[in-house]
Order: sequence, then structure tokens, then C-alpha cells
Amino acid sequence: MHACPYTPAHHFPRGKNDPGFRTKLQIAAGLATRAKAAGLVFRAVAADCAYGDQDSFRAALHAAGLPFVTALKPRHGTWAYGPHAHTPVDAARLLAWQDPEHPGDWSRIERTFRDGHTATWWAAEASLGWWGPDGNVRLVVATADPATLPAKATRYLATDLPRPGSPRVAESPHPPAALAETVRIYGLRHWVEQSYKQVEDDLGRADFQVRSDTAIQRHQALVNCAFSFCWNTWFAPPRPLRPPRHPDLTHCQAR
Repeated sequence: MHACPYTPAHHFPRGKNDPGFRTKLQIAAGLATRAKAAGLVFRAVAADCAYGDQDSFRAALHAAGLPFVTALKPRHGTWAYGPHAHTPVDAARLLAWQDPEHPGDWSRIERTFRDGHTATWWAAEASLGWWGPDGNVRLVVATADPATLPAKATRYLATDLPRPGSPRVAESPHPPAALAETVRIYGLRHWVEQSYKQVEDDLGRADFQVRSDTAIQRHQALVNCAFSFCWNTWFAPPRPLRPPRHPDLTHCQAR
């Protein structure tokens, strides 16, 4: 697979206005497009919102024919008439919920985390501006508690994968994704991120941006190799156990 490290803006003569500078999201969109051109098949591109809400990123993926499941900031704003939802949080609060026995608009899903433990979450289709269950982009809300929408246990996801039964299924080049599948795809991003960051930190990530551009390139190559070796070892079948070695008693002599 291809890799391309991010070079901080201060390494360029004109900073972020330099024509050679690219944001992490621009790099990611380019890598995903190259992966598709190389024949790599994947279900969807998953991304968080750590670097801002990615309207241009999603547009680039859509133009390249790449499906996506990306996180939104809870206060990602959109224009709307009067009482209509203006943010993902507003949209989630409009969904009907009473209790687990009377979930209203919410569906129960079981999430499996990287350490193997499972937890019951709830997911629902919400509407925000042009986004909706049958729109070109869906807004999926997943949370551990629909009543309170806790900040650390609620995800607001934008995806162009159609929902099962949607009129868009016939025209979409991508297979539909139910609520549980959409949340699962985004959850895999955290699995990869946790493993990747552990390798980065062990190899000196704290010094990353103060190095020269050449050192950054070398450091990223080292990280990619280490990360790939770790995953290859993880997925490789275990080697057969060798039988224990016993001393050859026929050559033992009493002293």
C-alpha cells in the first residue's frame, strides 16, 4: 500500500499558502484514490473529525467514487428554517425515545471493541438539512444513551452508503449498509488508530514535527514498516510447536 507523510506548513516557503503544502485530509483523499486505482477493494473510507469537519474531503471521495463513513463534530452547523435542526445534536434530540422497551426511532446494536468486550449501543437515522435516511448523504447517530447523548459515548456519522430498502439502493454503486454495519465500519478506525499510535509513540512521535523534512520522511517509513510487521505477525497463523527434546540416554555413562 502507498504511504505519504504529512509535512508541517513551516517547512514550506509560503507556509499553508505554498502550492506544495497539503493538509492531512488532502493527503488521505489522494491515497484512497490511488488505492482504488491500484485495485485495492475496501468497504468504505472511515475518518474522524480531529482535523475539522470534512466537507471538501467527502466531496473528493465522492468524486473518486469512494464510499465513506466520517465523523461529524456535534456542533457542525447547517442552515435550516426556523425550528428545524441546525446541528447533529439538534437532529439527534428530535428523535423519539422513551426507554429500552420503547425505543421509538432508535435501534439496538451490539458493539465489539478492540479488547473483545461488547456493549449495547443505540443507533438511528436522523435528518439535518439535505442529509437524511434517503438522501445522498445519511446522518447516523450512535450512542450509549439516547436520553442524554453523552459526549464521550455518542458518534455523529455522515455516510453515502444507502440504507437497506432505500430508493437509492438501485442507483448507488455501493452496497447498502444497515445502522449496525455503518457504526461497525467507523469503529474499525479506532482499532487501526490505537495500534498505529502505539507504534508511532514507541518510535518517537513526540519529536516528529521538529525534525527536518527528510527526517520526517525517514521516520514515517520506519513507522509504516513497524506497523506492517506487527499486523503481519498478528494475522499470521501460529507456527507448529516443536516436540520437546529429550537427552539421549543411550550415551549416558555412570560416573
